[in-house]
Order: sequence, then structure tokens, then C-alpha cells
Amino acid sequence: MKRFSFSLQLLAGLAVGVALGFVAKIWDVAWLAETLTRVGQIFVQLLKLAVPPLVFTAVLVSVANLRNVNGAARLASKTLLWFLVTAAIAVTLSIGLGLIINPGRGVALDTSAAKPAETSGTWLDFVTGILPTNVVTAFTEVNVLQIVFLGVVLGAAALAAGEKAEPFLNLSRSVLELVQKALWWVIRLAPIGTAGLIGKAVSTYGWDLLAPLAKFSAGVYAGCLVVLLVVYPTLLAVWGKVNPVQFFRNAWPAIELAFVSRSSVGTLPLTQRVTIERNGVDRDYASFAVPFGATTKMDGCASVYPALAAIFVAQVFGVPLGLGDYLLIAFVSVVGSAATAGLTGATVMLTLTLSTLGLPLEGVGLLLAIDPILDMMRTATNVAGQLVVPVLVAGSEGRLDAAVFNAPPQPLDDAPRESAPRVAQPAAA
Repeated sequence: MKRFSFSLQLLAGLAVGVALGFVAKIWDVAWLAETLTRVGQIFVQLLKLAVPPLVFTAVLVSVANLRNVNGAARLASKTLLWFLVTAAIAVTLSIGLGLIINPGRGVALDTSAAKPAETSGTWLDFVTGILPTNVVTAFTEVNVLQIVFLGVVLGAAALAAGEKAEPFLNLSRSVLELVQKALWWVIRLAPIGTAGLIGKAVSTYGWDLLAPLAKFSAGVYAGCLVVLLVVYPTLLAVWGKVNPVQFFRNAWPAIELAFVSRSSVGTLPLTQRVTIERNGVDRDYASFAVPFGATTKMDGCASVYPALAAIFVAQVFGVPLGLGDYLLIAFVSVVGSAATAGLTGATVMLTLTLSTLGLPLEGVGLLLAIDPILDMMRTATNVAGQLVVPVLVAGSEGRLDAAVFNAPPQPLDDAPRESAPRVAQPAAA
């Protein structure tokens, strides 16, 4: 297998999965469809298995690592600011796209069959949901938002405790290394998992379900592609002063894995390796920015998708939207990204948006059937954004190694290389 790069292996898995999926769909090969489904489920389960310890230790260690970074507060502020700016751009463009294509106009769907979301997704639920009532439950129920909260709090406490917290931090770093190493073994199975996931989607849905929702589905893909291929390259070229083509050459394996796995958190180890080993971002800063982004930076799931979905639901149910509603969509998308928490699907963010606008939550049920197909593109956009922001911030702070960024992309087929953390340099004048 090492004759072929990891990217080629993923592409081969994608092609094989599509072919097998169509075979199972067209000739009704039940055992093949079941096999593809099982392979995809096992791959996703293996990714999810590592989510609680990975998110907790990654966030905790990333916050604690800020002590090693000169100008940590400035770096954190810039990172958050770019998160907000790119989210605002993405949702603004998506609202404009929605008003142009009118995704729900003329769509004839049986809205009586749509079931309302199980959770209301109100702002009160979101805010109170951040605070865990039981530490163990947060991990057993894989409530990523609560796990992130615990990681941030303990990381900040470790910063305040200083040397006394070193034994705890060393243990957390060790656990993080072990989880990332094990997860890398799972990621190496991604070509097989890709075949199962794509094959299952094709054999289950084919193109049948896309027909009545074709305009909406095309809108989501178009919106994500505009952000991915227009907004990000423009920011990289104008503000980052780097070559966008080289960026995508470096970032492609992580974006591709995100597309098939539909999990920003599951892609986290590969995203971090690409950020450091290919994009040349300072290791100390990347250890904070990448885990933080994997749990809060969701331009596809939290900006593009909710904006178009809200317009779609409003048009299907005949609810008029005014300027204030569109501003509210933008506000919810920019500040509510953490609600998606890096896992597959964007149901929480969608219910939060619909309930804030007072739109029928039954609209969520209309979109659940095609959600896996849309989620692939959304997650690829999420991870691309998580890779773009560290490059922008590191470039502005003199923490981007141009020689590494512009070099031919390093192979990612082997386990992560061990290397000492780079010494943080003062920001460029």
C-alpha cells in the first residue's frame, strides 16, 4: 500500500465505494449493501471511540500550552477573531445564495409526515447544556460541548497552578499522545472506511431522495464550494500572503478525510499534522489553534447549512422572512458554532436556528434523510477553515515557516514523527 500516497488510497476507496454502491442499488444486492453499511459503521464507531479522551486532553493541553507561547492572549484573540470573521462571511454569502436560488420555492413535500426535532434547541438549552451536571455523564454520553468546557476550565486551572500542575499535565500529554497514536491507526483504515461510507450512501439513497430536494442540496454544495474555493483562497492570498494552490496541496489529505468521515474531531490528528508538518505553523501555537478549531470552527455546518436550511424551511412552510430574520440567522451562525461540537451532523445547530427564528422544527425532519450526503461537504468545509485560520494568524505573527509551507508536501503515510516543540519566536514587527 505504501506504493501509493494516502490521498490516492482515499480516492481509490471513494471510487470503489461508489461503484459497489451502485451495484448494490441497481441489482438489489442485499448482502453487498449490508456489508458496505457495516464497514462504514465500524469505521465511524472507531473514530467516535476516541472522541471523549481526544477532545478533553487536546483542549486541556492546548490551553495549558499557551504558557509556552509569547503573546498568548493576542494569539488566542486573533484566532477567535478570524473564526468569527470567516463565519460571518460564510453565512452572509449563504443568505445571499439562498435569496437567489429560493431553495424551498415550488418544492412539494408532505410536511405532515415530518417529525419535529427531539430537542427544542433553544438558547437556554444551549447555554445550560454547556455546564455538565455530572462529569462522568459528559463522557459516557459523548457530550462534546461539555467535554470542551471541562477541558478549558482544567487547562486554565493548570495555567494558574503553575509548577504544581505539571504532573497532571504530563499525564494528560501522555494520554493525548496515546489516543492520537491509536487514532492514527484508525485513520490508516480510512480508504476501507471510505468505500463503506460512500457505498452505503449510494446503495441506500442513490439519487432518489435528492430529486425533490435537488435545489437545496445543490445550494449547500455550491455555498460550501464558494467558501472553500473563493473565500479561503482570497483570504490566504490577500491577508496571509501565501499561495492558495500550495495550501490546498498541503491540506488535501485532511479535507478529503473530513469529506468521507463527516467528523472534524475524527480528522483532528491529521489536521494537526498537516498544519505543522506541511503548512509550517509553529507547533506551540498549532497545539492550541487546531483542537480549538476542531470543536468550534464550523463554517459548513454552522454557517452555510443553517442559513440555506432556514430559508428552505421558511419557504416550504410559507413563513415570510424579513431583514431582521436574516440578521438573526447571521448572528446565530456566528456565535453558535460551538453547538455543532465537531461531530457528524448539524441537527443541533439547525434546531437552534429554527427555534430562534420561530420556524417550525418539523423542518428538521424534512432534511434528515439527505443529511449524510450534505454533511460530507459541510465537514470538508469545516476542516478547511480549521486549517486556514492558523495559517493566517501564524503568518501575521511571524510563526509560519515559509520554507516548510512551500516545500513539496511531506508524506503522511507513516506515524507522526516525534520532534521537540519549536521555541516560540517573538511576533514580527
